[in-house]
Order: sequence, then C-alpha cells, then structure tokens
Amino acid sequence: MAPPNADLDSTVSDDAPDAYRDLMDRYQRISHLESGSGVLYWDQQVTMPTGGTAARGKQLAALSATTHEKLTGEGIADALAAAEAADLDGERAANVREIRRRHERNRSVPEELVEELTEQQSASQQVWKEAKADDDFDRFAPTLETLRDLHVERAEAIDPDRPSYEVMYEDGEPYLPLERLEEVFEELKAGLVPLIEEIEASDVDLASPFVAAGPYDDATQRGLSESVLDLLNYPDDRGRLDVSAHPFTSGNQFDARITTRFKPEDPMDAFTATVHEFGHASYELGLPDGRFGEPLGASLSSGLHESQSRFWENHVARTEPFWEGFVEEANDHLGTDATAREAYQAVNQIYPDNLIRVEADELTYHLHIILRCEIDRAFVEGDVSVEEIPHVWNEKMDDYLGVVPDTDADGCLQDIHWSSRFAAFQGYTIGSVLAAQLDHAMREDLGDVDALIREGDLRPLWEWMTEHVHRHGRRYPTDELVEVATGEPLTAEYFLDYVEEKFGKLYDL
Repeated sequence: MAPPNADLDSTVSDDAPDAYRDLMDRYQRISHLESGSGVLYWDQQVTMPTGGTAARGKQLAALSATTHEKLTGEGIADALAAAEAADLDGERAANVREIRRRHERNRSVPEELVEELTEQQSASQQVWKEAKADDDFDRFAPTLETLRDLHVERAEAIDPDRPSYEVMYEDGEPYLPLERLEEVFEELKAGLVPLIEEIEASDVDLASPFVAAGPYDDATQRGLSESVLDLLNYPDDRGRLDVSAHPFTSGNQFDARITTRFKPEDPMDAFTATVHEFGHASYELGLPDGRFGEPLGASLSSGLHESQSRFWENHVARTEPFWEGFVEEANDHLGTDATAREAYQAVNQIYPDNLIRVEADELTYHLHIILRCEIDRAFVEGDVSVEEIPHVWNEKMDDYLGVVPDTDADGCLQDIHWSSRFAAFQGYTIGSVLAAQLDHAMREDLGDVDALIREGDLRPLWEWMTEHVHRHGRRYPTDELVEVATGEPLTAEYFLDYVEEKFGKLYDL
C-alpha cells in the first residue's frame, strides 16, 4: 500500500494529452465530491444523532446537486469531446468511456430532481429506522411511495423509451443485461429448490454449540470480530469497525469502513456479517491508489462487489479448513469448547424457516433475494401498491420458504434498501454465483487454497483477487472482466456444483 501521505494530485501521468488531463481534472473533482458524500452517509448511519436528519438531508442534497451540475454541464461535455478526439491507450480510453456513460445517463435528469431525490433518500432512512423499530409499515408507506415515484421520474428522464425498472437496475449493474440475470435466477431455482427439499427431508442435525452457550454481550462479540479482521489483514490505518442497524461498507482505497451488528443469542451472525463486510472493504482497498478519483480507481458493479463479500464469507469463513485454524480463537472469546467440525457445521446450517435475509443460510438466501426482486419490480411497475406490500411479502415467504413473519419488522421492513433505491437486490445473487467462479479459478492458479486457509495465510487470496479483479477498477465491462479474471464468461455452473458437493456431504444426501 502507498504511504498515508501519498501525493494524490499527480495521478494522471505527465505524458497524457492535454485534453485528457483536462477531462480527468474535472472528473476527479466530481469523484471527490461523491466520496465526501459517502462519509456523510456513513456518519448518518453510525454516529449522527437522530435529530440531525433534516440538516444532513440538505447537506447531501447540496452536494448531489453540485456533483450533478459538474457531471452534466457544458464544461465536461466539451472536455469529453476533446478527449475522445485524442489518441488514447486502452486504460485512458476506458476512463473516457466510463465518464461518457455517466454524463449521457445523467444529463437529461433535472438538477432539481436530483436534489429532491437525495433529500428524500436521507429523510427516508430515518423514517425506515423508526418504522422498523416500532413495527409500523404504515408510517413508512407514504415515504416509500414518494421515493418510488421520484426514482421512476428519474428513470424516465434518463430513457423514456425503456422500462423504468430496467433503467434503475443499470445503476448498479451497468453491463450485465437484466435478461441474463433472469436466466441465472431460473438456473438457481431449478437447482436450489430440490436441494433444499432434500436437506429438509434429511435427519441430520447441525446444532450450533455457540447458540447453546449464549447469550453473549456486545463486547465479547466485538472482540471476536476484531480477531477475525486481524486474521484477514484488515488494515487499521485504512479501515474501522463500527455498529449500525444494517451492516454495510463505505469508502475507497484509502478509507474503507465496515459495520456489523450483534445478536446476543448467536455470535455467528455478527461474525459472518463482519467477514462479509470485510470482503466489500477488500475490494475498495485493492483498488489502485494512483487511480483515486478516476473510473479506473472505482469498483465496477454491485454484483462484482458482492462477489468479494460472498467469497470471503462463504468460500473462506464457512469452510472446514478455516475453522480448523480458527476455532480455538473463537472458543477463547466465547468461552466455548467447540470442535472445528462443530463450528463448521454451525455456520453452514440450512434453516428455511428463517425470516431474515442477512441471517439466512447459503442456500435459502437466494430465495429471499428472488422474493425481493419480484416485489421490487412489481412495485416499481405499478402491479403492486404500497399498501399491498406486507401481504404480498408474506404470501411469497410462505410460497418460497414455508414461513410467515409475525411482524412487518421481521418482514417487509427488515431491509434498509427501499429507503434509498430500487432494483438493487440482484447484485447479491450475482455476487454469489461469481464468487464460486472466482474461487474455482483461484484454486486452479494457487493450488492448495485450503492449506492456506487452514494455516491462516490469507494474504495470497487477497492478492489474487487484487490482481484479477480489484486492480482493473472499471477498465472492462462486466462480461470482459469475468473472462479476464476466470478465463470464461459468467456461469452459474460452479456455484451449483459447489453447493451440491458441500451440502451433500454435510447432510449425507
């Protein structure tokens, strides 16, 4: 890593054409404004007093309006045209391509709408928190409907000739067609549903020794989270661990912060959430320092981001080799005497009657995602009214998972996402599919990855991800990056093979 005082004013090389240097200077200012907004968002979720919501909304709205003005104005339009006329190499051309895409996508959106939408998002998050705490969907419903309408208005301004949901989806997944995602969903349903049914019919009991020994206070669980972050090489000088209502990651290659949350009865919930968010942070921290503020120094998509968190959570921290090396550390923190096998089984239980997505097991998790995507799309397209969401949610939970929540707090109010955006849940499943494909390619390259995990030598895994994924930033569209990293296009084959082998052995199928 570069030293903390790295010179960030010289990230564009001196031999670059003047037109390109001018464009990048303009864009880096935009990027830095957005980065500052990210810090304000983190503060709102972690440390800001609840009374600060109104002011924070105004602050974020002003920043978003300024950013929008700079991104869509004549100055950057002229700079783009001049840079495109210059003779640029592949990386510089990729930077220009990405800036052009953002400029074209946003130039038809009125600045007033950008400001109003940002302010509404900030206010909506506080309303969501209060509604969830009080199990009161009716309090959140008008805010949710207003937010949906503003997002639809924005999507129609971007492209009035395509469905609004598809336009929204491209905010997070600019290069993976929605049709390809739907194909993946069908492949997963065809493979996961019968596998889950077989597991439900099995008489194998993977009871958790950690749950039996609880409850655990926050300090104990925080200590466990800090220990695993040390093992994962999470750097103290560029990251921090905090607590929030919904775990998330925020930042860049110089400052990637993560949050977790604690359940007194089950320390593995916070443990896996912490590792998951570390995976997100590893992507940000793996981006090239010298590209800070450029598209080549930014993550590509929500699905790529999620592939990193799902890799570290599932392909590292939910493996038996990991627990063979870490179980004594966990026992020391929790006051338990679990074996490595018991710990491995505990973090891989399949429980379809679970209500909460972020607590779901590795298989039923995707039914939670599909459920949300279906409701999300129906609400955006007007096929489901805001008043119908709790009922539709409960019906789909019953259909897909055979369980119905007693409260909306455990149902349609459980996720923070609808307080800010729509068409965003797909990235979680894309990430799981891609994580398995990356894991397969990594094992082909590194050899005995299990031995590295068992020994706690995890830096080679992070370095492999940085070399094959992180360092490219937005150099390639998604399909090209997947081929660069793994040698083949995105496929669900590796994920399905992986879960069938893993859970077949765990449940004696």
